[in-house]
Amino acid sequence: MAFRADILTLYPEMFPGPLGVSLAGEGLRTGLWSLQTHQIREHGIGRHRTVDDSPAGGGAGMVLRCDVLAAAIDAAVPAEDTRPRLLMSPRGRRLDQTYVRELVAGEGVVIVCGRFEGVDERVIEGRELTEVSVGDYVLSGGEMAALLLLDACVRLIPGVMGKEASGTDESFENGLLEYPHYTRPREWEGRGMPEALLSGDHARIARWRREQAEKITRERRSDLLNPPRPR
Repeated sequence: MAFRADILTLYPEMFPGPLGVSLAGEGLRTGLWSLQTHQIREHGIGRHRTVDDSPAGGGAGMVLRCDVLAAAIDAAVPAEDTRPRLLMSPRGRRLDQTYVRELVAGEGVVIVCGRFEGVDERVIEGRELTEVSVGDYVLSGGEMAALLLLDACVRLIPGVMGKEASGTDESFENGLLEYPHYTRPREWEGRGMPEALLSGDHARIARWRREQAEKITRERRSDLLNPPRPR
C-alpha cells in the first residue's frame, strides 16, 4: 500500500510545495505516495468560520479551538485509521532518522499543523496526537515542519530515489555524519583530491570514508557517538 499523508492546515495551498518537484514530485505523480490536505477552517464556528480564541487565564496571542480541530480531524480521518496522528510542535519528541524509518514502515501519517500560540491541550489528549519537533527554534506554523518531516519520509519510500544505495550512506543513517565528497575536475584552484579516492582500491576508499565520517562526527556532533541511554 502506498504511503499516505493527510495534512490538516489553515493553509492547504502550501502543499505539496517543494515536495511536488524532483524525485518526491515524480513519486507523487506516479502514485508511490499520496498527499491530501484538509482545510481546518471548514469546521470553524459561525459565519466567519472562527477557528481560534483567546487563551484561558489571559496572555498574548490566540489558541486553536479544541472543538474546531477535533471536528476537522474526525472528518478527515476515519476512526479505524491506524496511522499515527502527529502534531508539529516545538515541545514534541525530536524528529530523527530512527523515527523517520519507523513512520515509513507504516501506511503513512496524519499531520496537524498548528498556528497561533498553540493548540488547546484537550484535543491533543482527546484525539491522541503525538507531538513532534523538527528542532529547537520557532516557526510561524506547523506547515514548514510538516514539509520537513514528509521530505525525510518520502525519500525512503522504495522507488522514489534513483539508487537504493544513495540513501544508505547519508548523514545519520549509520549514526555518523557523512564523509566529504569530491568530483571532477581533479584539480581546482590548487586543491586536489584525497589520494585514497584516486587509488581504485575499494577497501582503501571504504576505510577512508569511514575514518572521515568518524572524524567529522567527533568534531561537529560528538553527541551522536555517545547517545543518551533510554530511561
